[in-house]
Amino acid sequence: MRKTDKKIDNQLRATLTEVCDVLLEENNGFQWLTHSVNYSNFPKSLVITCVFDTNEQLGSFLENNNDNPLLMLVENKLNAVNISIKNVADHVRFDTEENCRDEHSGNWAKRLG
Repeated sequence: MRKTDKKIDNQLRATLTEVCDVLLEENNGFQWLTHSVNYSNFPKSLVITCVFDTNEQLGSFLENNNDNPLLMLVENKLNAVNISIKNVADHVRFDTEENCRDEHSGNWAKRLG
């Protein structure tokens, strides 16, 4: 990883930790988030995965249109550290612990890889 890539990665981790803390406080069932990125194609390659415990909790979150404030939060936090993404919705995915258990025996590395 190049020095500039490491700097971006540190900014991303700090920024997404802030997003995660807000989501944990405000959303029932939200568990954690992670990101993946190919720095040779940054920021286009950035993918943020938000994980809820159950499909029911994720469904409720989406039915109540909570994804829009989440996307705005992500965009605002990234912009604050000079990371600009054209359409944040294209970079954010939602998943559940329930789906990972059912489809990948709880192996997140395999599921996300």
